[in-house]
Amino acid sequence: MLLFVASRFLGLVREMVIGARFGAGAELDAYLAAFRLPDLLFTLVAGGALASAFIPTFSERLVHGRLDAAWDLASKVANLLVVILTVLAALVVILAPMLVDRLIAPGFTPEQKALTVVLMRWMLISTVIFGLSGLVMGILNSFQHFLLPALAPVVYNLAIILAALFLAPSMGVQALTVGVIAGAAAHLLIQVPGLVHFGARWSPGLSVQDPGVREVIRLMGPRVLGLAVVQINFMVNVFLASHLVSGSISALNYGWLIMLLPQGIFAIAIATAAFPTFAHQAARGERQSMRETLGGIFALLIFLTLPAAVLLILLRLPLVTLLLQRGAFDAADTQLTAYVLAFFALGLVGHSVVEIAARGFYALKDTLTPVLVGLAAMTTNIVLSVVLVRPLGVGGLALANSIATLAEMALLMVLLRRRLGGWEERRVLRSLLHTLAATLLMAAVTIGLLRLGQGWPLPLQAVVVGGVAIAVYAAAAWAFRSPEARALPGLLRRQK
Repeated sequence: MLLFVASRFLGLVREMVIGARFGAGAELDAYLAAFRLPDLLFTLVAGGALASAFIPTFSERLVHGRLDAAWDLASKVANLLVVILTVLAALVVILAPMLVDRLIAPGFTPEQKALTVVLMRWMLISTVIFGLSGLVMGILNSFQHFLLPALAPVVYNLAIILAALFLAPSMGVQALTVGVIAGAAAHLLIQVPGLVHFGARWSPGLSVQDPGVREVIRLMGPRVLGLAVVQINFMVNVFLASHLVSGSISALNYGWLIMLLPQGIFAIAIATAAFPTFAHQAARGERQSMRETLGGIFALLIFLTLPAAVLLILLRLPLVTLLLQRGAFDAADTQLTAYVLAFFALGLVGHSVVEIAARGFYALKDTLTPVLVGLAAMTTNIVLSVVLVRPLGVGGLALANSIATLAEMALLMVLLRRRLGGWEERRVLRSLLHTLAATLLMAAVTIGLLRLGQGWPLPLQAVVVGGVAIAVYAAAAWAFRSPEARALPGLLRRQK
């Protein structure tokens, strides 16, 4: 858990360093646009979908003592993965100018398009490396080894930070591409000792007729579709933002990452820890226990993320100033990023609850329902993006994402209620009322303090007002007898 949180904060530090070097301008827009297609290839071929399909199949062989068969499966999947990613990367290298011009960033200037093409071609190297590294991560997790996989994203972020600090002055934004490639290599190499420890054996076989390989491919299907939904939304955002003022893509990226910080610390961490519990309860047919667990987690997530969303909106300008405004990241970049952050923050609760609700369906061995709901949300997001980008600019893209995510959350919760016969709705509603009361009091105090401290430096406002606001919320929640406020200290002690 600590390494997970550390990785999230290091990712934020990475963006702070990049922001100081490049601000929110044309060069960084090109870098972020170039990143989209390599990231799409990795996500669809070798991302979370592969891990969710490979780990059960590989683990099944380990559980039955078929170690040779397990390593044979790993070799065949690795070989197939490298071949597919290499072929796809080569195709993208050839088609890069056309893809950038017509699909990814048609609104860029010719100079930006040329830079995007160069950066994308180099970043495709990292896609192949990451594919293999993701598989290695799945292998080590199957052996219940989590330390080296948890360290991998840490060294990846460190490589980009070092490149931005020491190479960017002479290489410009291309230094970030060097950092990405070096980081991908470090991501893989740091996990190699784990493979050696567990006696990994590689063989040159390459066969899609192998039953294990075919099982992995079959299980990947629904997850690939679900992950594609998210990536398509990102691609549409870049496409539309490329027609807006310079720096719009960068502002979208910064606002998104700041919003994801509380979402990652709260929702992802809780969802990762809760999923095995859901799976065991579902396997044993313990529907009532599962309802109680889901209700408790829904209430806890709302308790944590609703005030976080309000603070992100009220303190958006001080927070962005504190985190990013230095070096090339100027006051105009801060204003644009804060504008985007306010709209993204509206969807924080939705993003967090979706993580849990989707895992509830996965535990019930239903991967199709979350995918179909995700497709509907993607369609809604795209339509709203096209509609809202005209009156609201880049903020409209963030608002479209938030509205679509809140709708996705609502639909998943309704469908999950039908599948389980409920999820302790009255308990969640009571908790919501406590949380709303404490949040409103916190918001009132925050607004008052911001008016009182109008002449303070913005970073000081973020620290002082934010700190007081959190203390007020905690005290109010305790005074209002919020069950989550009273249970949280015990949960934190157990996490330690």
